[in-house]
Amino acid sequence: MSRPLKKDATYADLCAVPENFVAEILGGELYASPRPAPRHSLAASVLGAKLMGPFHHGENGPGGWWLLNEPELHFDADVLVPDIAGWRRERMPAFPSTAYFTLAPDWVCEVLSPSTEKIDRSKKLAIYAREGVRNAWLVNPLLQTLEVWRLVSERWSLVVVHEGSTTVHAEPFDAIELPLGALWEA
Repeated sequence: MSRPLKKDATYADLCAVPENFVAEILGGELYASPRPAPRHSLAASVLGAKLMGPFHHGENGPGGWWLLNEPELHFDADVLVPDIAGWRRERMPAFPSTAYFTLAPDWVCEVLSPSTEKIDRSKKLAIYAREGVRNAWLVNPLLQTLEVWRLVSERWSLVVVHEGSTTVHAEPFDAIELPLGALWEA
């Protein structure tokens, strides 16, 4: 995925990518990556499950969020698919009926893989900052790390890097304990 498939890409170009790929348009360039590997899928799935109860449903937590796996985000000509994204319900009180979102999330999570890390860290984080996403997490299942980023004055600021199997409180979901080991254990 580190090389664009096409420059000056359109949404029609994105739709023509085979369904077994994740396709995105970043800065006018079409990128496609294969579906995530098992460790990537495990980390994203477990993380989403850990956050869903307390934040999406309000079970043993504060609620107040919409959390989604792999939503399609449309920002002008850019089309992104983060691994997980969350919107505070105060900013998005009604769930849209469209097939994609034009309102930037409050939080995004990208699970890094060798084929996507460069794009996730450079192009995608830059677009998220431009759109005003307040928090970003970068999860690396191979290194077993969680990087917590906060947008400050339109620039990303690294808050903390958590490693290994510790239990953490990570903004904006610091109301709960998050056992990182669950993200890596197969």
